[in-house]
Amino acid sequence: MTTIDFYHGASDKVQAACRLIVELHAQGRKVLVYARSDALATQVERQLWIQPATGFVPHCRIGAALAAETPIVIGDSLGDAAQHEVLVNLDGELPPAFSRFEHLVEVVGMDEADRGPARERFKFYRDRGYAITAHDLKGN
Repeated sequence: MTTIDFYHGASDKVQAACRLIVELHAQGRKVLVYARSDALATQVERQLWIQPATGFVPHCRIGAALAAETPIVIGDSLGDAAQHEVLVNLDGELPPAFSRFEHLVEVVGMDEADRGPARERFKFYRDRGYAITAHDLKGN
């Protein structure tokens, strides 16, 4: 069953997500970053180019020629993500077919527009028996 981590209270959701993505990559995990908005996907890409400052995290968009060989893939679809273990959800809605992944990471910002839908997703997962761990990012 998919394990779920909720990281809440992020002052900068994209920056927090990218820190987590870098950690997952360091662990050798293959990650799909679910960002349905092109603007959000572009923000993630830009952040991964500068974080970490002393290294490079290989990443690309879904549909790129090297997507199947790249450990971090960013996109608006989960259809071509069979080889990825971890799903990082940056969308405001429940990601489709999230249960195909070993691990789901939800990153939640501080504004109510992000927190409200996150509460609903948390309740959805909890009510279906998923193991959820909550992490408070306030002050980080």
